[in-house]
Amino acid sequence: MSDDIQTAVIAVLIENESGALARVVGLFSGRGYNIESLTVSVVDPAQSLSRITIVTSGTAMVIAQIKAQLARLIPVHGVSDLTASGPYVAREMALVKVVSHGESRTEGMRIADAFRARIVDTTAGSFVFEMTGAAEKIDAFVELMRPLGLAEVSRTGIAAITRGPETFHSNQESF
Repeated sequence: MSDDIQTAVIAVLIENESGALARVVGLFSGRGYNIESLTVSVVDPAQSLSRITIVTSGTAMVIAQIKAQLARLIPVHGVSDLTASGPYVAREMALVKVVSHGESRTEGMRIADAFRARIVDTTAGSFVFEMTGAAEKIDAFVELMRPLGLAEVSRTGIAAITRGPETFHSNQESF
């Protein structure tokens, strides 16, 4: 196995119960693994299941350990490494507040238009832009807003899903 650091997008199907997310996060913190992005949402209320999407990085061996340890947690129903299972779609949403006046304000609106960011709030001295897309696109937008008066950024973290007819459930040996 390679010692090169790689990024992994891991989906975890877990029982929606008190403390379940804490156990997942505790697994990462207890072993010194970093979570770069974390999103959680109920995906099946009838079966009380939530989906956690985690972006992490490490060597191939570390990623394999993370997946194996996640699969052994009691409330976990399945683990899928989207980066290893084929093509996937990943998107993130961000709210970006820019405080600016005059020419900087006009430039901010021009850049937002080019990035297809929507203005969701405006005052005489500020804008809040909403943007959805790949993390790299949001990073680029934020960097362009920095010299124009970037004041605050709030990001959702990555939501990801495999491309094509294959589903998360059909990839799992544990179902």
